Amino acid sequence: MADESTDSNTDPRQPVLRPGRPADQPPSSEPAEAGGAVVRRQRETPEQPTTEVAATVDESEHDAGAEEAPDDETDAEEEADVMARQMGRRRLLRQCERVLLLDFDRLSIPDWPTNFEVISARRRRDLWLAFVVLSAVVFLAGIPGFVPAWIAGGGFGVFVLILLAGVPFVRRLFSSQPTYLELVLRRHQRLREGRMHVEHLEGHEGLAWQCAMMADFNPALRSTRFSSIVRLSEQRQLARHIRRRDHLRLYLIFLMEAEKAYHRLQNAYFEGHQQAIDEGWVVEEVSSSEDADDESTTDESDNEAGTPPATT
Repeated sequence: MADESTDSNTDPRQPVLRPGRPADQPPSSEPAEAGGAVVRRQRETPEQPTTEVAATVDESEHDAGAEEAPDDETDAEEEADVMARQMGRRRLLRQCERVLLLDFDRLSIPDWPTNFEVISARRRRDLWLAFVVLSAVVFLAGIPGFVPAWIAGGGFGVFVLILLAGVPFVRRLFSSQPTYLELVLRRHQRLREGRMHVEHLEGHEGLAWQCAMMADFNPALRSTRFSSIVRLSEQRQLARHIRRRDHLRLYLIFLMEAEKAYHRLQNAYFEGHQQAIDEGWVVEEVSSSEDADDESTTDESDNEAGTPPATT
């Protein structure tokens, strides 16, 4: 009985011993307090590793920025250089585009009378004049009676026939060769046409001295034989100083070399423009002229299709 009262008076919160395992400890607040102190201590102490990592990241970013800055400056300088070069090329192309209007036949003059033709025509003219003078002398000698009348009459007839042979309409009936006067007039006409073409090419600003600026693309333009052409072109007096065929041929040679330089300059400009597009320096846009052409084409198609009738 005493034992039972003792057991009933036992505190149920006390640990109960069971065979085979240790006694259960009652829950206490000491571990939680210890954990809170540890967490509080960690919060109060600075995080040294995190600070060191952040400093390392900042240094690496600063180094990367310092490395990218020279690259950006180099790209900016290259872009400025390329764009400045492109502007100069575009200006030269605009100034020298009249070189494409060159008429080769007008300056080369393929039908120019040769010296042999001119000399032969002069010889025929001299023989004609000699026969005319001789027949006239015979006819005039018969008037005072120095020669018989029949000889004077024959001389007069020969004189008339020779004079008729000098008439262009009659001469073309038995000879297709040009006369000396025709050859000389043809030369003057071809020179006049060539001079007018040079004046048309030169314009008001002068073409040759502007084409001389393309010497980087064709060193032949720096030749000393073209110096007089460049100087007169700069003074706007080139056309009036052309008086011989040699001057036209020299100007033709210069323009042919300038045309070669123009095509090379054009190719270089297109390559530079494509490079600028590839690098993203220039945005390729559709020109307004193409848009206008598309709109005009659309309008024409609408007009051809006809407008629908108005509904009431």
